[in-house]
Amino acid sequence: MTAKPVVPRELANRDIDDAITFYLSEGAEQAALGFIDALEQAYAHIGRHPAAGSPRYAHELNLPGLRFWPLTGYSFLVFYIERPQHIDVWRVLHGQRDIPAWMQEPETI
Repeated sequence: MTAKPVVPRELANRDIDDAITFYLSEGAEQAALGFIDALEQAYAHIGRHPAAGSPRYAHELNLPGLRFWPLTGYSFLVFYIERPQHIDVWRVLHGQRDIPAWMQEPETI
C-alpha cells in the first residue's frame, strides 16, 4: 500500500509553530526537536494507515470522517480526515485543550 501525502491546513501549521515556539521559549530545544520527530512519525503513520486514528470527536463535532492520532511522547493530537488523494490535517492540538471549541475556530485565509 502506498502512503497518501499528508497535507496540513494553515491552522494545523500554526498549531505546530506555536508548540515549537513554546518549547524553544522554555529553553527545551530537545523537546522541540522531539516534537518535530514525533509529528513526522505520526504523519507517516496516518499516511499509511488513515483508518487507525480514533473517530471519537467526529460525531460530537458533526465532522464525518474526522479522526485523531496521538503524538508519541507528547500530549498532542493530530486531527485529520482521509480524502481520496491525501490526508487533510485540520489541527494539531494539545490533548488538554477544549477540543470541540478549538476545532470550530474559523480558519483564516
